[in-house]
Amino acid sequence: MEKTMNKTIYLVTGATGFLGGTICRQLIERGEMVRAFVIPNDPAEKFVPGEAEIIRGDLTDIASLEKFFTIPEGYESIAMHIASIVTVNPDYNQKVMDVNVGGTKNIIELCKKHTECKKLVYCSSTGAIPELPKGNKIGEVNHFDADKVLGCYSQSKALATQAVLDAAEEGLNACVIHPSGILGPEDFAVGETTKVLIQIINGEMPAGIDGSFNLCDVRDLAHGAILAADKGQKSQCYILGNDEVSFRDFARLLSEESGCKRMKTFIPVKLANFIAKIMEKQAKKKGKRPLMTTFAVYNLARNNNFDSSKARKELGYTTRSYRETMHDEIEWLKASGKILS
Repeated sequence: MEKTMNKTIYLVTGATGFLGGTICRQLIERGEMVRAFVIPNDPAEKFVPGEAEIIRGDLTDIASLEKFFTIPEGYESIAMHIASIVTVNPDYNQKVMDVNVGGTKNIIELCKKHTECKKLVYCSSTGAIPELPKGNKIGEVNHFDADKVLGCYSQSKALATQAVLDAAEEGLNACVIHPSGILGPEDFAVGETTKVLIQIINGEMPAGIDGSFNLCDVRDLAHGAILAADKGQKSQCYILGNDEVSFRDFARLLSEESGCKRMKTFIPVKLANFIAKIMEKQAKKKGKRPLMTTFAVYNLARNNNFDSSKARKELGYTTRSYRETMHDEIEWLKASGKILS
């Protein structure tokens, strides 16, 4: 008997991004067909694996999405909607809403229209989940409200996540993943966390803030997203997080792994918030971006203790240690010339 050919095409949005690109690489490594959705003239397109078929378009343009979803007859598809505009500015931003909410609603419409699309995996964020007081582990919720989270990005993700769950209630086979922060090698576009890493290694950040992070290796997040495509249940949400880590421990590990000078000064949260307020006022007068913002301080001061036990139990999600991730990222930063070896 002839072996049956795999007839599933994975439709990945955000393929030029840190997580989306890693998902594409992992899918191709296991022999899947991948179609990548890329913004026209995106300089990061060169980092999309050559085996992936590229469709150029815009999430807010339904005609370009129609082309992305139209696949050869006899094939099925699984949509993995990873793309979004990430912003650390908490102020309302219409473009963020148009892309993150409007774009997701367009994806939902196309999934409904194309019956050969068997599943939608939506990449939300832990930021879409309401914060609980310190000492409590934050788990999955089944309803999302933009008024219960802070910052435009988290609000846009809450609205988009609820739209996906509403569509699932109406019959769409869709599930949601909530990644925490992201860390690891092959961050070609150099995102916020990688920038902080480089600044600390280069001695450009003399002091930290006495807060915490929840950061995940991009390879673990990508594997978790693919596990959600394989096993995620309709209408279900899965937190893909890691252990909470203090800025102090994070900086210590970084020093041990990179050999950089150890950061010794950590500003208490209350003082950091006071300084950030002054910096914001001064920056506003000068029309510049402040070096430190109250929102950045909040993200370090907040409860970052997320519970990934559901994803571990139901999907088989796993995470590697911060040390292993840091080691691999530092090696990659050296190899790509982003830091001196």
